[in-house]
Amino acid sequence: MTDLPTKAALPLLQGERVQLRAYCDDDADALYAIYSDPVVMRYWSFSPWSERSQADDYLRRDRDYVGDGMLAWAIARREDDELVGTVTVLGINRAQGRADIGYALSSAQWGKGIAQEAVRLALAHAFDVLQLRRIEADVDPRNTGSCRLLERLGFTREGLLRERWKVSGELQDSAIYGLLRGELK
Repeated sequence: MTDLPTKAALPLLQGERVQLRAYCDDDADALYAIYSDPVVMRYWSFSPWSERSQADDYLRRDRDYVGDGMLAWAIARREDDELVGTVTVLGINRAQGRADIGYALSSAQWGKGIAQEAVRLALAHAFDVLQLRRIEADVDPRNTGSCRLLERLGFTREGLLRERWKVSGELQDSAIYGLLRGELK
């Protein structure tokens, strides 16, 4: 079995228009712009950020956990290396051959296929390099764009967890999606 990479070994994954790379200190402003945007955060399991220091904390935390059950990449445009989103393979359980995936994309990049390209790169790495057999995603079912993205990639909606999250005083359901190795489109 392949060991999880350390921070220094987080692989650079390149697609046609995007690359998944390690975070750098210069990403903090772009990261804050994404996670403080109420449109992007509408269906997340936590409220939009309200302080720029939250971006610094996120960068520090995700760097510390890479290689310890989590691979956290910046989604950057290949043309200028600007961070436009995030994709994370988390909860990696090698003994069970499974993990979860999460992603966020700047609302200015929605509808361009950027998220699909980035998530596909992360999934291919999880299946081909880490040799996982199953990836799950937890999505608010009202987030139709994210649900469609997962379905285009081959995920199957496997269940609904009612009132799973309470965010900013609002109860939110979770649609649980699963993808097995060999089902990635």
